[in-house]
Amino acid sequence: MRKVVVTPIYEDSEAASRLFVELRKALGPDLHIVAVDDGSVNVAVTPDIIRDAGLSGVVIRLKRNVGHQRAIAIGICHVAETAPDALCIVMDSDGEDLPGTVGELLAALDAPDIDAAVARRASRVETLRFKAFYQMYRLFFRLFAGREIGFGNFMALRPAAVKRLAAMQELWTHVAASLIASKLRITAVAVHRGPRYAGQSRMNFPSLVLHGFRALMVFAEDVLVRVGLFCLVVMGLSTVGVVFVAILKAAGLATPGWFSVALGVLVGIFIQTGALTLMCLMLAGISRNSALLPIDHHVFIDDILATDRYS
Repeated sequence: MRKVVVTPIYEDSEAASRLFVELRKALGPDLHIVAVDDGSVNVAVTPDIIRDAGLSGVVIRLKRNVGHQRAIAIGICHVAETAPDALCIVMDSDGEDLPGTVGELLAALDAPDIDAAVARRASRVETLRFKAFYQMYRLFFRLFAGREIGFGNFMALRPAAVKRLAAMQELWTHVAASLIASKLRITAVAVHRGPRYAGQSRMNFPSLVLHGFRALMVFAEDVLVRVGLFCLVVMGLSTVGVVFVAILKAAGLATPGWFSVALGVLVGIFIQTGALTLMCLMLAGISRNSALLPIDHHVFIDDILATDRYS
């Protein structure tokens, strides 16, 4: 079966060039590359970096920088449209997703009951602070979305999985979370994470925090319901508190002024959490009833440049 690699590139042709060479060594010359140039300005991505590696493929140049996740979404939509029967590998172009481990993901797809194989990091070349915040991110995701997320963009997809993801509006928000929301049959493969081939990562702390919030946005309805339930619990506790301070007042155990202050605070908490509960339920209803139409990826594409072998 034909194999297609989707990778976003932004001002990082040097690393991408080495990636394609390593991919050819690992998977052979029949691999097809879909490189999404995410609005690079200083160093334009050309098909030469694919051709020089001895591979075929295309460079999709975007009209503007749309971000890492949307660039991947555009690549997946392109594969669903032009190569609907191909296996799709999604990976970063900086070398941290090791080409030598792609075969392990593809081997996992040999099982008939698996639609997508995702890379779960057995080791990371990251700072201790990054690892700590990553674990916090996973904890918050499990708490608010009620699901586990332990993988990123490095994955291998069957053709049916590519078609399903391409039809999901959520794909444009967060690729990994959308795969979870797709209800596809997923298996995790433990792989090592490598160092960057060249350059420095452009992901800073605010960008990582935003990336985490986008994962929660995919499950906005579940998050709103959980927040609403938490507010109901707080309302119940505040009601119990009002009854308790009223009993203390009636028994003459409350100091002067204490009852009015405690009652005011508890009633304020009750009113605020009640209002927040109603807002959460209304937003959850809007989210459920809103139309989830796929986005037309063509509007972001400026040009598609093919290698000689591909054309």
